[in-house]
Formats: sequence, C-alpha cells, structure tokens
Amino acid sequence: MSAAPGAFRQGGRPSYGHLVLTLDEVAGLAADLPETAEGVRHGNRVWSVRGKVFAWERPFTKADLRRFGDEEPPGGEILAVRVADLHEKEAVLAAHPRELFTIEHFADFAAVLVRLDQVSAAVLGETLTDGWLACAPPALAERHRAG
Repeated sequence: MSAAPGAFRQGGRPSYGHLVLTLDEVAGLAADLPETAEGVRHGNRVWSVRGKVFAWERPFTKADLRRFGDEEPPGGEILAVRVADLHEKEAVLAAHPRELFTIEHFADFAAVLVRLDQVSAAVLGETLTDGWLACAPPALAERHRAG
C-alpha cells in the first residue's frame, strides 16, 4: 500500500480508547489527492478522480443484512474503496483483517469495505491513496507518485 497522503487534519471521535473516523475525515484525506471531486450518488457521498469513483459511502442494503444471517454485521459507517485488482484485494484484506472486509455482493469486484470505527488514520490514508491510484489516469498517477 502507498504512503498516507498528508497529515490527518481532524481527530475523529473517541470511542473505547481509540478514535472513530468519520466520513468528514475521509473527505479531508481524499481532498489531499490531486483532482479529487466529492459528490453524491444514490444519496451517499462519493469521491472520484476525473469522473471515476474510487471511494464511496456504502451502507448495508436489506439484502446485505439478510446475507449476514445470524452473524452480527459490522457496525458504524462503512466506506467502499477501489483496489487495482482482485489479487490486491486479497492482499489488503489479509494485511488488515480487523479494518477491511468484503461481503458477498463484492465477491468478484475490485473493492474493499472499510470499517471507519476500526481503521486507523494511516491505514485509511493508504487505502484511499491506493484506490485513487487504481482509478486515476496513468499520467496523473505517475505525477503523484513522483511528487
């Protein structure tokens, strides 16, 4: 995963000895990435680079909740973030099993889900940067890497 895109500006909300990050912190980190635009789709916040969405608020649907069955679904706000491919998805899920996860609906889709109530600012920053790199045009991504 890449380095975090800059200092974390806001502090999150304290919860049981750690900070719970919010969509406002996501917006702050995403804004540090070149040519990122924030918008709304289907009533949820999204972040894109040159029109290609790399991160979005992802509440569970009724179908998602049914698929959890007797298992308790993750609580708090959930963010979906693109990854380069399914191999990277497997790698980041293995590296961050507490913070990142997937669901059946995302089985063959190159994206991970982020538990904002569990993720650190550093892992969130890395995840957003990697999602941005997966969606940015190659020349823009190279300029960012070199910069």
